[in-house]
Amino acid sequence: MGAGHHHGHGHAHGAHGNRRRLGVVLVLAAVYMVAEAVGGYLAGSLALLADAGHMLSDVGALALSLFAVWIAHRPATPQRTYGYHRTEILAALANGATLIAISLFIFVEAFQRLREPQPVQGALVMWIAAGGLAVNLVGMWVLHGGRGDNLNIRGAWLHMLTDALGSVGALAGGAAVWAFGWYWADPAVSVLIGALVIYASWGLLRESVAVLLEGTPSHIDLHEVRAAMVQVDGVEAVHDLHVWTITSGMEAMSGHVVVGDSRRDDILAELHRLLHDRFGLHHLTIQLEPRGFQESGCITAGC
Repeated sequence: MGAGHHHGHGHAHGAHGNRRRLGVVLVLAAVYMVAEAVGGYLAGSLALLADAGHMLSDVGALALSLFAVWIAHRPATPQRTYGYHRTEILAALANGATLIAISLFIFVEAFQRLREPQPVQGALVMWIAAGGLAVNLVGMWVLHGGRGDNLNIRGAWLHMLTDALGSVGALAGGAAVWAFGWYWADPAVSVLIGALVIYASWGLLRESVAVLLEGTPSHIDLHEVRAAMVQVDGVEAVHDLHVWTITSGMEAMSGHVVVGDSRRDDILAELHRLLHDRFGLHHLTIQLEPRGFQESGCITAGC
């Protein structure tokens, strides 16, 4: 029986950059959140207050994301053998859930205002929303470099994107009130903002839950992995095969391989090369078994 382990170190690369990105955006969001909340109160704009509330969630989400990036790189312990990598996924899940909760609150407030439209200072709303849009676009640009391979950073980026959409909506609503006196436009825009936020958040929630449930990564076909492993010379069968995500960019695989009487060292090395080069899997645990090997009363070749 043999086992092979290889720990990829690519996930650690870029962590410092992600911390710096999150820190810069956190400061920007916190400063403008106060300005937007005050302006929304003075202008009587629900769209602007909703956007300020969303930005408040941004500040909390960015702080949570920053904390997750920091704690995820603490070393593993005997009690937590994978370390704290999953905190980044928990942060992404919390960000997605917070976005949906805020959207539901916006819906309730907007429908109340649609029944009884309130006076809104359109020109003030436009100025403040334009400033908020600028801040969010800068934040999205800062986070853009880390969102492709990190679910936590993508959650923070989504917060900034939906906030930018909220600013665009508030800007449009303010223009409608200023130009035509359409006070209903402000809550109507709020409903649209809430719907867009839910749409943008759903994918983040789905991916975060899939990681926490240790589902097979979406870009990995488990049947294809099994078929490729069986093609290696000397491999007779593969069973108990699992591929899961530890955190963004760090996939792991474990499996049992029946090898009969073949040279096991050669087979193990070939399996590692195959899984690394073809499927991008780095963290591997492979158990090599002779034909007919029994484990817990089960003939492995038939499991």
